[in-house]
Amino acid sequence: MPYYRTAGSVPPKRHTQHRAPDGSLYFEELMGEEGFSSDSSLLYHVNIPSAITAYRSWELPDQSLVPNHPLTPRHLSTHDLFGEGASGADAVTGRRLLLGNGDVRLSYVVADTASPYYRNAIGDECLYVEAGTARVETVFGDLPVSDGDYVVIPRATTYRIVPDGPVRLYAVEANSHISPARRYLSRYGQFLEHAPFCERDLRGPEDLRVVAERDVEVYIKHRGNGPGGIAGTVHTLPHHPFDVVGWDGCLYPYVFSIHDFEPLTGRVHQPPPAHQVFEGDNFVICNFVPRKVDYHPLAIPVPYYHSNVDSDEVMFYCGGDYEARKGSGIGQGSISLHPGGHPHGPQPGAYERAIGAESFDELAVMVDTFRPLELGEAARACDDGVYAYSWAKDGKGAGK
Repeated sequence: MPYYRTAGSVPPKRHTQHRAPDGSLYFEELMGEEGFSSDSSLLYHVNIPSAITAYRSWELPDQSLVPNHPLTPRHLSTHDLFGEGASGADAVTGRRLLLGNGDVRLSYVVADTASPYYRNAIGDECLYVEAGTARVETVFGDLPVSDGDYVVIPRATTYRIVPDGPVRLYAVEANSHISPARRYLSRYGQFLEHAPFCERDLRGPEDLRVVAERDVEVYIKHRGNGPGGIAGTVHTLPHHPFDVVGWDGCLYPYVFSIHDFEPLTGRVHQPPPAHQVFEGDNFVICNFVPRKVDYHPLAIPVPYYHSNVDSDEVMFYCGGDYEARKGSGIGQGSISLHPGGHPHGPQPGAYERAIGAESFDELAVMVDTFRPLELGEAARACDDGVYAYSWAKDGKGAGK
């Protein structure tokens, strides 16, 4: 995170005694990145944070991946995975893997029950709320979320998600850290004037509290010998993981609303980096929001055809009317995969229809990866099988 916060009770000097009203010592935990050479926070626990009384394996949802071969652009209908309304799933164990590689995994879930307490020990998570409202409870405090919110959760943060009703979540799980795009930040971490959002747009945790419950399970996703090098373990703690009386630092979960992103526009069509929000190792996250479009008198507002020679492009369509994809079958909740090596762009007719348009009303989250993506079980289950042919004049092809 680019700036410092404090919550609850902390001592005047770090790494010194901090005592409860009864005289007992609180237990200080340093949570830090990159071998304590980058951002960190200090948390003060009522109980010893290392204590566990039992452990067992957690059988993760299917994490298997298969190559996108033969090389094919794809349309995935995520709403077909869970249908409409309640699902009986939670936002952690109910995630279904769509796409992934050694750097990032993309999943989708419709959740209507509280998740278990959870900790991702592999990398940061960025959760996008497509629809619904929920409370993300964390060891740092609570984060209320609703439609259009990104929730960035640092690696190894203990949290759970409590939906108010059915909530649709698109999960980006990194094998690294996720941060705002570096070009938006000064060398000291402040957002620069050209950035499309700033510190005022970020919502930190609130309502820090100590929970007295005992014998609580925490589900942990970590490196292992399972599919994708991932494994799961459940630890039973003798106390509740939310026993922090105070914390301070620059590492904590936060929320940013896609509706607070101020789009950068120009006389001619702007390239995808103009839409970037976050970045991780070997991938970036961008968003496309309602905006004025190109105002050159000869402009063609939809994207030009383009080849991502170094990356795969994944677009999650989460609102509005996406002009460039009309006629392809893509709608709310769709995901398109445009793999490197295949040029892509507007559907037939979109080029001509866009001329003269003054604005677009569209909402989409894009993930570009710099290593090829493979297909998870959810992608294989909701692939429409015909998207690859949608640029041909008759929309037909010879088969998969």
